[in-house]
Amino acid sequence: MLDEERLIQQAKQGDIDAYNRLVMHYQQMVYNVTYRIMGEPQAAEDASQEAFISAYKALHSFRGGSFKSWLLRIATNACYDELRRRKRRPQSSLDELTEDNESFSFLSSSDIGPEGQSQQLEMMRAIEHCLAGLPDDQRVTTVLCDVEGYDYQEIADITRVSLGTVKSRMSRARAKLRDCLQGFAELLPVSYRLGT
Repeated sequence: MLDEERLIQQAKQGDIDAYNRLVMHYQQMVYNVTYRIMGEPQAAEDASQEAFISAYKALHSFRGGSFKSWLLRIATNACYDELRRRKRRPQSSLDELTEDNESFSFLSSSDIGPEGQSQQLEMMRAIEHCLAGLPDDQRVTTVLCDVEGYDYQEIADITRVSLGTVKSRMSRARAKLRDCLQGFAELLPVSYRLGT
């Protein structure tokens, strides 16, 4: 079991091994969040690395509370910084989604056959496309809530906005996702299709 408080205190005193244990414990969680915000493995790796470096440099400012929320706030800020940088200097990505893409792997099932797997891959692409189309603040909130499972109060703490702002962002994001996914209605299960 991880003695987080002890490791944080040791890391604050310069113990690199203690900080590395914290990194090992949280690296998958941070990567999952940054991947779903950024939508690209390399960008997620860069944002995760930047988050851990920034957290180490700012460790002295951690005053207690939820270390996980504090760390995720730093990670989401690293994503915001990268997204703002990209808007200033747009670039085209050559990386195409592949079946190796781990995002939304929970949708994969080996017992549905090749046609079913192909349909699931198309659905994953549609979801990722719609997520990528959301404004940054709504995408971050949606990823933290609907993908990572944080409650609204935790998201408010992580993103440093009011609870009402989180609820508003989620409402707008879900409406935009619903509308976007209707453009892929043929991929949706019948029970999720809106009547025409």
